[in-house]
Amino acid sequence: MRMTHLYGRTLTRREISERAGMLSQFAGVRLMTLGDGVERGIRLLEFRTGTGLRFTVLVDRALDIAECDYKGQAIGWHSPTGFRHPALHEYEGENGLAWARSFSGLLVTCGLDHILGPQETPADNYNYPGKGSVRHSLHGRISTIPARLTGHGETWAGDRCVLWAEGIVQQSAVFGENLHLLRRIEADVGGNEIRVSDHVVNQGFRRTPHMYFYHINIGHPVLDQGSRYLAPIRDVAWAAHAGEAYRQQDVGYHTVPAPLAAFREQVWQHTLAADAAGEQPVALVNDRLGLGLMVVTRRDQLPCLYQWQNFQAGEYVLGIEPSTHHVLGDLAARERREMIWLEHGEGRDYQAHFQILDGAAEIAAAEHRISAIAKQPAEDFPEPSGSFPALQGRS
Repeated sequence: MRMTHLYGRTLTRREISERAGMLSQFAGVRLMTLGDGVERGIRLLEFRTGTGLRFTVLVDRALDIAECDYKGQAIGWHSPTGFRHPALHEYEGENGLAWARSFSGLLVTCGLDHILGPQETPADNYNYPGKGSVRHSLHGRISTIPARLTGHGETWAGDRCVLWAEGIVQQSAVFGENLHLLRRIEADVGGNEIRVSDHVVNQGFRRTPHMYFYHINIGHPVLDQGSRYLAPIRDVAWAAHAGEAYRQQDVGYHTVPAPLAAFREQVWQHTLAADAAGEQPVALVNDRLGLGLMVVTRRDQLPCLYQWQNFQAGEYVLGIEPSTHHVLGDLAARERREMIWLEHGEGRDYQAHFQILDGAAEIAAAEHRISAIAKQPAEDFPEPSGSFPALQGRS
């Protein structure tokens, strides 16, 4: 049974208890409510593992991860919007782009029935004559829906303590979808890893489309001039800025510049290789600070990966975005027979692990793990192939 490593010592549960009246002196999960500005009224859970890892989970915004810092150094990104209360959100505003007015934090979940840009799709599967189509906004509805918090706390298993929270987020409509996201978030006392486990299930009785991805947003100081993007890239499939604009900003996919006053966002889709266990690790590392974040997902769950770069001054961020579908979008997924269709009671599982890389040795180990799977292109401007492999296992 694994023991707990805290402050340079390996301790039993008894030894930890002997050293404080409550575990909360070192670590724990605490429920609180924000009280001012656009964030007023949002419930959040603060996790502290005792190693310097602290992160907050927005109960009223799909149990997404807002803040994340390690030993006082920020990992997650804060946008100018703040962590806006969902009651202020206008999903259909600005021709489907109002999602960007509620966009902030380390993890923003996208789905459950649509991802990517605003789009109108057929709705005949809902069998309602008055609803011939559905108009979707950017990245779907789920990230601004409050969760029903079903539990949180600390659980001991022998000498190991797991911090955890669970909840259910319902995206439902009459004459429409009834999809539920069941989310569990864990972190070990004495650990530097966040584990997200999701189950999306169709609780309705109509055949319903399902699309999903994690918008994982890393900010300064992990993101800084000279920071490196590491991924087991087998092919660069697509670049939003391909053509004349591909080299125009002189910013490639691999090495990060300082903030730029007139930067225009760049997006790639990479086709990744996976290790023998089916895992796909991707990292952003800052060698100067000896600090990084590695994100690990599964190829059989999230086979596509987008890389989002917004190096605009004042919005400085890099996104790691594992996805169920190609960047081609909702209608293309239907045409290519790659849409995931869920019948009543059917679901899909997703896992994502966020590992803090503390020091040169951990960065080197992560880089070795990634390069052992596949060598990424050495140049900053690899030519996109335009190849989108068929996605398997879709109903």
